[in-house]
Parts: sequence; structure tokens; C-alpha cells
Amino acid sequence: MCPQPSKNTAAHRAHALLRSRLGPAIALAYAAAALLPAPGLWLRAPHPTGVPGLAELPLRTPQLLLALVLFSAGLQVPLHELRLLLRRPAALIAGLALHVVAPLLIVPGVALLLRWSPDRDGGSGMVTAMILLVAMPVAAGATVWTAKGDGDQPTSVGLVLASTLVSPLTVPLTLTALCPLLHGDYAGRLADAARTAGHAFALTSVVLPCGAGMLFRFLLPRRAAAGLTDTAVAAALPASLLLTYVNASGVLGPFLRHPRPMLLAGALAVAATVCALSFTLGRITSRVLRLDARAGASVTLACGMNNSSASAVLITTTLPDRPQILLPVLAYGLLQKVAAGRVVRGFGAKRRG
Repeated sequence: MCPQPSKNTAAHRAHALLRSRLGPAIALAYAAAALLPAPGLWLRAPHPTGVPGLAELPLRTPQLLLALVLFSAGLQVPLHELRLLLRRPAALIAGLALHVVAPLLIVPGVALLLRWSPDRDGGSGMVTAMILLVAMPVAAGATVWTAKGDGDQPTSVGLVLASTLVSPLTVPLTLTALCPLLHGDYAGRLADAARTAGHAFALTSVVLPCGAGMLFRFLLPRRAAAGLTDTAVAAALPASLLLTYVNASGVLGPFLRHPRPMLLAGALAVAATVCALSFTLGRITSRVLRLDARAGASVTLACGMNNSSASAVLITTTLPDRPQILLPVLAYGLLQKVAAGRVVRGFGAKRRG
């Protein structure tokens, strides 16, 4: 959902260059977070707005960056394609139901396996990270991978929008339902997040910016909407990279100074397990429901791809003293892109066959 700006301007060329070097740019953001975390930690901290009468409302940079990214995503939603869903809504309904149910099927098994880990809290930190991740809406990037694989774009867009719109309800419910899997302080902290941050975060940081983008696209004249989209898209990619740096700054720096190989190995193993199970569940469900290949690819991507940026922001705001649980979230953000690439390549091979 991130096409290049249409105008041949310096901003367009810079955006195109950044997109073509996105992998190295992400690696550079992680390296900066590890070697120079101080600016990122300062940006993560709440700051007074400086506006009379609103000084008590803290300004949180991660939430603002996330809002910009989601506003840009909303601007790029091809609303006309959603009309096609009215003719065949089965894939949308199945995908949305699967996205809501998948955490309840996957996380308990992972939590059970982690009970035998040497971690003093029975792996509750890792489980908390995964709960906060899988509770998030479908990542907007799922539409990009759907387009690359020539999948069912209306279904993909519909799943992103539907999961986003219901997130103020589903996020707190998922957190509450899976909270009993945790031990010690993590159980209480996740319950607090479900009661307080769950509704407010999903509404203000996810639904409102994405909805505002769609509303602007719908109301503005075509030329004005195109100009706003060009500007927002050009700004969203650097904002996404800055958000990656800010989210990672609280965990990679301390980890580099005091390496914990077992923690890193555990984070990678947990993230890989949950990612593999999510994509596999999506694929199995598509086959059981006998969805066509294009719709099946879209449902599989929607089940496996969660908004890891939103999850990282929620962790930094609700669990700022537990930066280590960001490790599996950061790992999942990378692994889900690798898995999405495999889905797209597999779908392309089937179409050629």
C-alpha cells in the first residue's frame, strides 16, 4: 500500500531510491539503534506539548509516527475495489474470523512449550510480546505483497480495513482472553493494558489515522487527493524507518553492551514459531474452505502478517521498563516479510503452472 509518488520531483526520486534500498535502510536503522540509542530513547519519552491548556497531554513521538504511516496507508486504499467484496464476501468473512481466532489457537501452545524454558517467569515475557503482536490488526503491507503476487486485492484491502475497524473491540478481548497464560507481574501488566491502553490505543493510534486517510481520499477532489497522497507517501517511508529506529533503540543498545545470546536465540525461535504457525493456519484454512488460489493467498497473508509497528509502539507505551520483550516483535517484523515472499512466490509458481 505504498506506491511511489507520481510526480517526477526530487522528493519522488529520493523516495524511489529509498524504496529500492529499503533492506539496507532497515538494517541501518537497527544499527543506529544499537550504536546510538540516546536520540531514540529521548524520542520515546513523553514530552509536554507546549500548547496552553494542553500542557498536561504528553506528546509521544512513536504514536505520531505510527499515525503518519497509517494515515498514508488510508490515503492509498482503493475504495472502489471494495465494491467487489459485496459479490463474494466469503473470503473476507473467513479471513477476518481467522485473524481473530488465530491468536487463541497459536499462543496457548507456544506458552505451554515455554513453560520448560530456563526463564524464571516461564517465558511470560516472550508470550506477552507475542500476545501484543498477534492482537494487532492485519498489517497494511499485506496489500503490497498481495499486489506483488497478483492475489485478490479487494479481499486483502477489505481484511486490512475490517481488522483495523474492529480492533478497538478485538485487541482488548484478545489481551484479556490470553492473560491467564502469563505468570507474575506480566499477567497484571497485560490486564492493565487490556483495560486501559487497549481501547484507547486501537482507536486513537490505529483506527482514527487510517480512517482519516480514507475520508480525505473520499472527500477531496481527485487532484487535491493525489497531491496529498504524494506528500504523505513521501513522508511515510522515512517516518516508518524512524519509527523502526525509535522502537529498537530501547533494546538493541543495552543488548549490544551486555549480550545475552540465549535471549536472542529464544526471541528468534518464538517469533519464527508463531510466524510459521500463523501462515500455515492461513494456508490450511484456505484449503479447507476451498477458496480459489487468489483469495487463498490473500487470506494466508492476512493471517500471518500483523502490524508489528503498532505492537512495538504499544509495548513502549505500556511496558517501557521491559524493553527486552521487543526483541521477538522486531524479529517477527522481519520474518513475516520473508514468509510473505514465499507465499507470493508459491502463488506465482502455481499460476505459471
